[in-house]
Amino acid sequence: MSPERLLVISDVLAKSVVLAHDERRVAEVFEVIEPFARELATRGKARLNRTGILRLIGNALLVQHRVSGRVAITEKPDALWDRPDLERLYARLEDEYELQERVDTLNRKLAVISETATTLADIIDTQRSLRLELIIVALIALEIVITFYQILTSRAGH
Repeated sequence: MSPERLLVISDVLAKSVVLAHDERRVAEVFEVIEPFARELATRGKARLNRTGILRLIGNALLVQHRVSGRVAITEKPDALWDRPDLERLYARLEDEYELQERVDTLNRKLAVISETATTLADIIDTQRSLRLELIIVALIALEIVITFYQILTSRAGH
């Protein structure tokens, strides 16, 4: 057991632990999404909380950032540059812990979360726009009623 071999093993184990953590976080986000999706499917509408949706999007972005950025799970450890003979060990460990498959699955789940969160945010925006349009129509109707009232009262006074 050379220090380089231990570095390769520890690198793979660390990546596996990080993936397990991120997989749990993604599962938590899916648990939040599921009630919204179920309510939309059964009732055709859902009680949506804009802050909750923004948190959901934020969680998805944090997990995505961790997977692609800081941890660099798909990159090989630096020890392999100095010791190419350890490439086989790394490949076996990477295959054993299914690192690439887990990253691919995680990325697909993150894409679903992003699409779902965007859709839910669009629904919220549409609901807000509809309310705003109804308020504008009500104000225009009120303005018309006031104008007719003023016309009728001015003619009655003459």
